[in-house]
Amino acid sequence: MSIVIEPSAQLDLAPYKSLENSHLSDQIEAIREQMGKRLLILGHHYQQDEVIAHSDLRGDSYQLSKLAASSSDCRYIVFCGVHFMAETADILANRPEKLAERDGDRVTVVLPDMAAGCSMADMAAIEQVESVWEDMGEVIDTSDVTPVTYINSAASLKAFCGRNNGIVCTSSNARAVLEWAFQRTKRVLFFPDQHLGRNTALTMGITNDQMPVWNPYEEMGGNSEEDLLNSRVLLWQGHCSVHQMFRAEHVHQFRQRTPEISILVHPECMQEVNDLADVSGSTGKIIQTIENAPTGSKWAIGTELHLVNRLKQEHPDKEIHFLSPVVCMCATMYRIDLAHLCWSLENLVAGHPVNVIQVDDETARWSLVALERMLKVK
Repeated sequence: MSIVIEPSAQLDLAPYKSLENSHLSDQIEAIREQMGKRLLILGHHYQQDEVIAHSDLRGDSYQLSKLAASSSDCRYIVFCGVHFMAETADILANRPEKLAERDGDRVTVVLPDMAAGCSMADMAAIEQVESVWEDMGEVIDTSDVTPVTYINSAASLKAFCGRNNGIVCTSSNARAVLEWAFQRTKRVLFFPDQHLGRNTALTMGITNDQMPVWNPYEEMGGNSEEDLLNSRVLLWQGHCSVHQMFRAEHVHQFRQRTPEISILVHPECMQEVNDLADVSGSTGKIIQTIENAPTGSKWAIGTELHLVNRLKQEHPDKEIHFLSPVVCMCATMYRIDLAHLCWSLENLVAGHPVNVIQVDDETARWSLVALERMLKVK
């Protein structure tokens, strides 16, 4: 069935839900051909395979935003990921020098499903972070604290870091960012993922007793004044719901069954899992490790299910397992399907973009400050 586009009305999502994936795929490809280089569909590694199949670029959140922003032809970005990723794409694609190159033309950034959020990012709201900053200041000098936010956070938190001499990090450059911070201040406030902060700091010789966890719902984060005064890294009590599912016993079970197996995990996993792994690294490092692994090697991987299954399909010469016996996929990423993608694209063609993500100028300006600091870190 063909959807007739009314020139004066936004298309309703409901009819797309009843269409076969094959029809939706044909519609998507027709729009890609029609829009050409003006359109970039970005697919995060955790997306469903049928969505990834239509992406022009695939990668992690920051890599995708950076690649898309570098395009001189692109005028529309449809980001198959989650909300904070679309925000970062808008910030980078529409930064002042890029707008000047396009004579003021903005790149429109669309998120196919507005319900595609991130539970980790939602664990740190800007009001909470500002309140914590104030509370900390009653015990320690916040001018000697560098706020570091993981890229997996709202633009408002990136802007907070920009305003307060802080910085953004990714899972691949977290150590370099912490080293940058410690060259400037005695302490770091790391949010929203405690595990990435802890696992990274441990490799730098910082001990757990120097890394109190701040619970934003408790007075002084549930810590004593002594805890704060002795701290080097203050960890926000946040986590990734997917990587939280992996347990030390899962590692032990695989090693008991298959002694020669290698364990490969993301540093968002808990310390007890990360410490047992043979390799710990970002999504990019996980992919690269498997690509470079010898034929016949055996791996148990602790990261999102769609990515692990894709690696298994792409590397049949290796034995690849999902580390957890429990299915744990990124439910919010999973919300974007072919129906949402096709609907959002056809609304673009009709001249009625839906789910447009546009960060306000002030937030974008300070977010960009924090992101540019990260880019300068080597």
